[in-house]
Amino acid sequence: METQAWETVGTRKQVLAWCLWDTGTSAFSAIMLTFVFTVYLTSSSFGSPEHTSTVLSVGMAAAGFIIALTAPLVGQRSDQPRSRARFLNVNTVLLALFTGLAFFARPEPSFLVFGVAMIAIASIVTEFGQVSYNAMLPGLAGPKKIGAVSGWGWGAGYLGGIVALAFVLFGFVQPGFLGIPTDDALNYRAVALFSAAWVLAFSLPLMVRARSMPYRPLERADDVAAPTKPRGILASYVELFRTIARVWRRSPATVYFLLSSAIFRDGLAGIFTFGGVLAAGTFGFSMSEVIIFAVVANIAAALGAIVGGKFDDAAGPRAVIIVSLLGIMVAGSVLLFWEGSTAFWVCGLALCLFVGPAQAASRTYLGRLSPPGREGEIFGLYATTGRAVSFLAPMMFGIFVTALGAQIWGILGILSVVGVGLLLLLFTPKPPKGFTTVQA
Repeated sequence: METQAWETVGTRKQVLAWCLWDTGTSAFSAIMLTFVFTVYLTSSSFGSPEHTSTVLSVGMAAAGFIIALTAPLVGQRSDQPRSRARFLNVNTVLLALFTGLAFFARPEPSFLVFGVAMIAIASIVTEFGQVSYNAMLPGLAGPKKIGAVSGWGWGAGYLGGIVALAFVLFGFVQPGFLGIPTDDALNYRAVALFSAAWVLAFSLPLMVRARSMPYRPLERADDVAAPTKPRGILASYVELFRTIARVWRRSPATVYFLLSSAIFRDGLAGIFTFGGVLAAGTFGFSMSEVIIFAVVANIAAALGAIVGGKFDDAAGPRAVIIVSLLGIMVAGSVLLFWEGSTAFWVCGLALCLFVGPAQAASRTYLGRLSPPGREGEIFGLYATTGRAVSFLAPMMFGIFVTALGAQIWGILGILSVVGVGLLLLLFTPKPPKGFTTVQA
């Protein structure tokens, strides 16, 4: 596989603007999707826990299906400099819009579907924006700094989520120093307006500079030509399948990595999804202790991503991912047999420390394999494969808890998913030190 030393690297202001976009969108993930607003939507104000949880799960499952089906097409259509900027800007504005509209989900059963719909639509446009955002990375960073820049982006996202979440918890919820009335759940609903403003404030620098970001132009191959006019939906799917066939024929490493990363990334997501559940249910943490742990855990993940990015540029993303996944396997295994809150603090923070670099290096691995001018389409496939297996970690967690009769054994389920992804990764060759020039 041919490689080249791509020397076009963005300015510090461009890199900072790119990282701040992750800081902005992290508010939606941390506040709206994970810790605050979905908890509000599943409260007794909207109905029984079974009903509200079912409605939320159906809404998010539908959103995941739409993302899996359409993300590669979004990436494909954004693979032009101005199109990429337009797709990022439009989806960022839509994210802020639908996040803000969630304010109107009053604490009544009749507003449940509306609130879930706003969150589901916002999650879709977030993922679409992420495709364009990730596609900017290779041209922005260049081969010598792609690991560091990716790590900075993930770190900025983690830290931004922590600050936004802490402000919401203490300013809007408890003790609520902003003094927002709790009548009609106004304090919880106002969180949506704050999150929308946070998204726009930190995303604006990249939105302003999006059109001027460094871009790797499409290099024609014998059987690949840039489209002369926009494709229809059917033609886009036809071209997508042709792309997949070409990737398999010319760069099977990309296919192997898409498969292995989809699996281990679901395991990484499972660590955060079930971390709070294990802290409270198995290790006896109170709600306040869970929140404190979540803040410290995100700081650990941010530091891991930033430090891991340095090693990524020196040793390559494959080595960083392998070491990180091995670290997760060791820390998780120790947690199975070490009891007490100290064990969870030590092993839990170790797990999060290794999650950060694994996530950041996954993005750089694929960035090195992405052909010039096709980054959006490849990162669209990255989103699709991730969504396609997003059931694995929750399913394995539940299977091990049920089979072995204790919540602690759910860790084995998560580790099994991480382990399978690691084994598949071992069969994936190292990516080039530069960037591939082989067209997919």
